[in-house]
Amino acid sequence: MAAMNSPGKAEGDISDTFASLSGKQAPPLPDRFRELKLRLVNGHEDAVITSWKRLLAVLKQENELIARTGPAIIPEVRFSHLHDDLRALKPEIKKRGVAVIRGVIPEEEARSYKFEIEEYVRQNPHTRGFPPSAPQVFELYWSPSQIRARGHPNLLTAQRVLLAGLWHTASDPLAEVSLRTPLSYADRLRIRQPGDAQFALGPHQDGGSVERWEEGGYGRGGVYDAVFRGDWERGFDPFDAAPRIQAVTDLYGGLGACSMFRAFQGWLAMSESGPRRGTLLVNPLVRETGAYALLRPFFAARRGLNELGGDRGKYLDEENWEFTAGERMTSELQGAAIGCAQEFPEGAHPHLELDRTMVHVPEVRPGDYVVWHCDTIHAVDQKHNGAGDSSVLYIPVCPTTKASAEYVARQRAAFLQGTPGPDFPGGEGESRHVGRPTEDYVKKYCDPVGVQSMGLDKLATVEADTPGGKAVVEEANRILGF
Repeated sequence: MAAMNSPGKAEGDISDTFASLSGKQAPPLPDRFRELKLRLVNGHEDAVITSWKRLLAVLKQENELIARTGPAIIPEVRFSHLHDDLRALKPEIKKRGVAVIRGVIPEEEARSYKFEIEEYVRQNPHTRGFPPSAPQVFELYWSPSQIRARGHPNLLTAQRVLLAGLWHTASDPLAEVSLRTPLSYADRLRIRQPGDAQFALGPHQDGGSVERWEEGGYGRGGVYDAVFRGDWERGFDPFDAAPRIQAVTDLYGGLGACSMFRAFQGWLAMSESGPRRGTLLVNPLVRETGAYALLRPFFAARRGLNELGGDRGKYLDEENWEFTAGERMTSELQGAAIGCAQEFPEGAHPHLELDRTMVHVPEVRPGDYVVWHCDTIHAVDQKHNGAGDSSVLYIPVCPTTKASAEYVARQRAAFLQGTPGPDFPGGEGESRHVGRPTEDYVKKYCDPVGVQSMGLDKLATVEADTPGGKAVVEEANRILGF
């Protein structure tokens, strides 16, 4: 299969995706965002105000539960009992937006991935990473370990069950998305060493930032329209895939801004890890926090926390917050910067009480798979206080759509050249790396479904799929040249 040349992005690393990591001060958003905000709620102002008050009441109650429960609030599923556990925990997983799947890949096999990666880096000392002086997140996408993990039959089974078991297309039964055919998205890996405090990534959402409000972004599919109408409880379903098919999550070509539909973010553990040992934190309340992030730019505090003598209760009280309509509307979208991920700087989204509601994922062992919804607010430990490395492969869960198939076609070309995938910082990548896998390696060591997911063989139609799912698989095969 011939490689296609395509223009790549500038060189960089994971810090380019986040304004806070890059150290760059994001400029104020242009006035067109003020005009956009006015349009979004035009004619729905009263409904938005009352929905905001209902939302604050729910958050107050849920925040207490999350803070009191901690990591135990995160659902855990056994891969050995995947279907039964997922069925039993489905309501809780959909509410929390996160789950730990235990034992997806045998522990020794998952542990060996890390050792192979370390050897791959040793043989290729020109490998880039962040921070450059002592890399914790490596600009690696095509190492043998990553290839085999993405193409492992157990991991592919987990992805299919997660998609078909939790997502749906109820708002449009004919939607052209296959929730039974996962596609491969080549992401990075992390080997975080004890004591590291540089990869201190604060609370954020992936999948763009300003795009969540823009009509040409998530607005193309109407993903959040119900929120802007004041109907976040009934009208906004985070697990409805149909409106997300048309959404554009990267309007500005950001370095690392994902343009593919990732139903879940995910990572596969290659080491033991746990709270305060360089691991993941999440806010386990996906719908309410998503709605709050979208509505926050339309409200302002009448009196600041300092004016109220530091009284947090009075500051957060709904009567202290007013809707900023008309001439009082600004262009600000708290934590959003063009071409970057959506961040949640300290104090910018006070009702989320992130200082109390960002909880660690439970202890994990090599082979455990942690997944979180694409709208979930997540972060990493500010400092790795453990004694051993905290190592993961980033492997999201992506259904088949037309746009995602087009991405996989471009990603396939990057794989054949050894360069980073289209979403990521460019440059020579692994094109000169010793031991980089070939197409033959993929076909030898990966499950046939994994080979298909990379665009290296024809996608198989699943009989139980929807008519729209079957149609988009056929379209994807046409795009991929099969």
